[in-house]
Amino acid sequence: MIDLRLLREDPELFRASQRLRDEPTEVVDSLLRADEERRSATQRFEAVRAEQKSLGKQVAKSSGDERAALLARTKDLATEVKTAEAAATEADQTLRRAHLAVPNLVQAGVPAGGEDDFVVLREVGDRPRIENPKDHLELGEGLRAIDTERGAKVSGSRFYFLTGVGALLQLGLLQIAIQQAVEHGFTPSITPSLVRPESMEGTGFLGAHASEVYRLEADDLFLVGTSEVPLAAYHSNEILDLSKPERFAGWSTCYRREAGSHGKDVRGILRVHQFDKVEMFSFCRPEEAAAEHERLLAMEEEMLAKVEVPYRVIDVAAGDLGSSASRKLDCEAWVPSQQRYREVTSTSNCTTFQARRLNIRYRDEDGRPQTAATLNGTLATTRWLIPILENHQQPDGSVRVPKALQPFLGGRDVLEPAR
Repeated sequence: MIDLRLLREDPELFRASQRLRDEPTEVVDSLLRADEERRSATQRFEAVRAEQKSLGKQVAKSSGDERAALLARTKDLATEVKTAEAAATEADQTLRRAHLAVPNLVQAGVPAGGEDDFVVLREVGDRPRIENPKDHLELGEGLRAIDTERGAKVSGSRFYFLTGVGALLQLGLLQIAIQQAVEHGFTPSITPSLVRPESMEGTGFLGAHASEVYRLEADDLFLVGTSEVPLAAYHSNEILDLSKPERFAGWSTCYRREAGSHGKDVRGILRVHQFDKVEMFSFCRPEEAAAEHERLLAMEEEMLAKVEVPYRVIDVAAGDLGSSASRKLDCEAWVPSQQRYREVTSTSNCTTFQARRLNIRYRDEDGRPQTAATLNGTLATTRWLIPILENHQQPDGSVRVPKALQPFLGGRDVLEPAR
């Protein structure tokens, strides 16, 4: 949720943010109106409740006609209090709905526009010159590493098996990510895949992203699309010691419905319903969030260097941020078969947006509770197998193994196609 005090002080700031996102500004005005109506309803309730308490004391000291008049007024007030309390409750609910509808304030300097309006910050590494490159699925099938045919037979479209060296590649990749995270002071975590609605809502995934989420209606639980969700909710309704940032690296299986992507990226394992991922998550003070964002990005680039693939870093445009993010930086790896870069990591600064929803706070130097900031970033995921296989392929269908991954493949430096 956005900061209501800042909204009252400068509503135009939030209208400008909405315009950057190419989203309606009316939600800002609706929130302002709901906030004013809630405060008015609350003041009305408190006023009649205070009068009711005062009359109660006067009745005890009165007698005769005065007592009768006071009792009559007390009876009338009881109805007024009940009505005012109901109005205040309804105003609270209306305010919450309006509050949840407004996305995070876009950080200054974020590019305006949509999915194609990102700004390239830098390109790293040399793109390999490969004549007639095979795509990751052809390579994976040749290595007996990826089996989408049997994945579809067992579970339906957009499912797959990783077998043999494919499974070893993914396990090695995720283990390297966890090792790196631990070296940098992150707490390794294996997180729940099922969460309550309040955890999903608190992280901002039940708004515009609701169609992407799998729900188990019988249990009123949701399958997570990232361990960001359970990691964010881990400290819900708590006051933290944030004398230094608290950092986690969550290993989880992730689930996404991929609603609206029918016919898009259907080949291979680029856009699938289930995958594994190591996700970084940080709690810090708001003034530390920008530096923490750069730290998470550096962690992602360190991992990409270990698997030896060329990539670029982009500053994602406002219209492609998602509701929780104030700024998002993606790393996109080069995919030779497509002759284009594809996203493999994303790191978002969510400022105080998620923590305000989840009631996560810390104490400032004066001991007063303040809202924390949260950030997240991908450290490794199944999708990385695509650029790893394609950038390290050789003409005969074999694949060179990046040095960092070789210990997880039995020391092999080349994976040979199955004969």
